[in-house]
This record gives sequence, structure tokens and C-alpha cells, in this order.
Amino acid sequence: MYIGDYLGRREIYSPDKLAIVDYSKNPEWRLTYRQWNARVNRLANWLRDVAGVNKGDRVAILARDGIEHLDCFYACAKLGAIHTALNWRLHWRENLGLIEQTQPKVLIYSDDFKAAVAEIENASRNTQYAIRHYLHIEGDGIAGSLHFETTLQASPAVPVTCESLEAEDIACLLFTGGTTGLPKGAMISHRMICWNVLNTVIHDLHHDDIYLNVYPLFHAGGLFAYLSSQVVFGNTTILVRQFDPALVLDLIEREQVTVFAGVPTMYQMMLQAPNYKTANLSSLRFCTCGGAPLPVPVIQQYIKDKGIRFKQGFGMTEFGPGLFALAPEDAERKAGSIGRPNFFVDVRVVDENNQPLGPNQVGELVLKGPSRCSGYWNNPEATRAMLDDEGWFHTGDMVRYDEEWYFYVVDRKKDMFISGGENVYPVEIESVLYKHPAVHMCAVIGVPDEKWGEVGKACVVLKPGMTATEEELIAFMQQHLARYKVPKSVVFLDSLPMSGMGKILKRELRQRFS
Repeated sequence: MYIGDYLGRREIYSPDKLAIVDYSKNPEWRLTYRQWNARVNRLANWLRDVAGVNKGDRVAILARDGIEHLDCFYACAKLGAIHTALNWRLHWRENLGLIEQTQPKVLIYSDDFKAAVAEIENASRNTQYAIRHYLHIEGDGIAGSLHFETTLQASPAVPVTCESLEAEDIACLLFTGGTTGLPKGAMISHRMICWNVLNTVIHDLHHDDIYLNVYPLFHAGGLFAYLSSQVVFGNTTILVRQFDPALVLDLIEREQVTVFAGVPTMYQMMLQAPNYKTANLSSLRFCTCGGAPLPVPVIQQYIKDKGIRFKQGFGMTEFGPGLFALAPEDAERKAGSIGRPNFFVDVRVVDENNQPLGPNQVGELVLKGPSRCSGYWNNPEATRAMLDDEGWFHTGDMVRYDEEWYFYVVDRKKDMFISGGENVYPVEIESVLYKHPAVHMCAVIGVPDEKWGEVGKACVVLKPGMTATEEELIAFMQQHLARYKVPKSVVFLDSLPMSGMGKILKRELRQRFS
């Protein structure tokens, strides 16, 4: 048997170690590995004996972060079933389409999404993909739904394992954010999980680390960036229902958190939190920033104010979150870099003819390695297209590397636009805008232009109490950028559209302003 019963093994080694502190509950729940494993065994027994879930069957969840999400993931791992995490930012019809694709036997949901689940149940009731069993986490649920916690308590806690489980069996489906059509379900195998753990711990974790997770658990960043490694190491993880900057600052001090990870917008929001100045963050060994390069002024302010050591990270759904890492000692010297590839990842930068490029040449990042996903669920065409003839995975990220083999994301291939025949990379422009003292957040997009084909538009959120004009910001950018790169217009917004991970949704800005 391949070891898929992660909690069963962990209970043997450290049954009384604190595993999870769940601040989605009031008061918070504190569970040891023995207590948590008992919960998961109870759920696994119910899924198998009542809901008829066996190896390869799907169990879906539509919920905010909390212990129930992890109960579902690890119960599926014990059964050899497939955890299917639905994105709560999607419209219910989009999630209905994903349910039609994956046909789960069970849907677990939190009360926030009761109305969406009622629509899904009604629309799918007489179809071949009708869900047989519903479990609600809070509230009274839809008609026929069972209460999650009551169901657990009525089920036996006897151990559950899948003796036929192998490394290539699929542990979960994570849905990628596509620009057209429904998201694709990346098939995450148990092999992929273990290689991600190895890549993570080589660079990051100690055996006594306390990790605060703010990523949504329907993302690779939530389930796998540090959380799965924390379980294998027998460490403690703090959960919150969703990101709240003031709460995060409070919990780092209260729980003596040693590792924290977020995306740039989260760190920017924490700087504006009312308790930032008084927050004691001295317990942190380091913070990781993923999703996009952290603006240098933000890094410098955290170092100056709090002495924080930053690591830049880089990953993706199809290859795991642990692809690149920038050591804290390089955070300022190599500011803007995603670092070097982690140990078990092979990389190239290639041109449009798939030929390798040398240092300081911009091309597409392509990857090989054992942490790659197994393809896309029920989508053989997309799976075949995932790799080129030499077995390289094409990321769609435009990057370069320097003479010391440090990599820099120039931009997403899809975010680049062409103005007057010249390639323009928004990330470069945004890094300049962040140097302006009044700019809190920004995003640059390409918009149609009769003369140049496309030109840049800067969407800017100002810092509280600060002012700036369109003319001022354009003049500021002209001092740092070639003329063709400078956006022709600036629009000031109260906020920028965000994904569940806290990433800026440029496609929504393009739809709004194009």
C-alpha cells in the first residue's frame, strides 16, 4: 500500500502534538493529531458505509476554510477517493458545470453557500450527475441535508485505509482559472503531493514550525504550499475562515507563528491595518510571498518596521506551489526575483520555436519534474496539449534568468500586450508605479487603440489620505520607462477585483475598460 493515510501515520508518531488551531470557530478549536485523526476516520467510515464512496469516487466541498475542508481531504486520502474542492467565487452555474464533469457522490458545504447549493440541487435533481448526499457545516442546510458534525459523532472512529492505493492514484482535483470556458480540473496524485512536500521541506520547514494559512483551501496554495508538509512533519497549522489583515497580525503574535505566506495584496493590506504599528511579529522566521513579485518598497517597509525576512515563492496548480524559492538573504539584493528552481524541478526558458535561451533573454518558462500533475480530469485533449514533444510543460509565464541562475517573471504571456509593434510587460510598469509614495495597489492592462493597436491603462488604488493625479503618475512613469511603455491613461479606483487567493483579476479590468 502506498502511504495515503497521512494522519494515521502521523498519529503513531506524535498523537498528542497540536495539529490544528481553527479560528473559523468561536472560540477556536484546538485538535491534536489523535483527535483530528479520529474525526477523519469517522468521516471516512460514513463516506464509505453510508454514502457508498470508494476508491476513485469524488467528494466535493464548497466551503470557507475550516477543519471540515481538511477532514474531507484526509478522509478521501484514506479511502483512495478524490477530494474535489469547488471555488466559492464561481457562479453556482459554473460550479454546476464542474459537478456535471466530476459527478461527486457527496457535497459538503458551509452556510455561506446554502443558496447556491439549493440551486445546484434543484438543477441536477433528475440528472445522471445528481448528488446523492449533502452535508452542511453550519445552519440548517437544504432539505434532506445532514449536519456534518452530527454525522461524524454518529460514525465509528475505527481506522480506515485503502490497501490498493498507489502513488499514481489521484488524491484531489484542483481547478485552474481559465480565461475561456470552465476551469480545468488538474489531477493531483499522491506522488505529486509527496514530491511537493520534499521540495518544500528542503528549503523551508523545521520540525517545530507553526504555520498560519490564509490561502483558500480550494487552491494549491492552501492545501499544499505548507499545510501538507506541516502534517508530514507533525507541526501545527493555524486556520482562519478567510483573510483578515488585522486578525492575521493578531494571530501571528498570539500563536507565536513562525511561518506565514501570502500574496502581495495581502501584505499591502496588512500595512494599512489599524494594529500594524503595534503588532509584535518577532516570532516569524520568515514570510513567503507568492503569486507575483512583492514590490520592493513593501519589502523595505517590513524590514525597517518589523525586521521581517522575506522569501519569494513561485508555483502553479499543475506543478505544485513549491517550484522556485528566493532565500531571505537575497530578498533585497535580488528584489523582484522568484529565486532559483527547487531541488527536484528542471527548468528552461525557450523562444517561440521552443529553443533554449541564455541569460537575460525573455522567453517562456517550461518545466519538467516529478511534482507535475497527471493531466486534466475528463479532458484528454487538454491533457495531450499539456506537454510538448520533449515532455516539457509550458507555463505561459514570460521569464528571464541572470548569470547567477536567479529567475524573474517578466509577465504572464496573456497579460503582455503589443503597442506599436513593441512587447509591453505590465509587471515592469507596475513595479515603477509602486515606487510612487501615494500608490497602494495597481494593475496595468492593455486596451485597444486605433493608432498603436494597444496602449496601457493603469488602474490605481491610492493609500488612505494620499492624493495623486493622472498627469502626475504619467509624468512619474516617464522618468523611469521608455516612452512606448508608459500607459496613456490612469484610472483611480476604490479597490481592485481580487481572486480568492488575493490575486488581482486583470481579466475583469480588461472586460471593464476594453
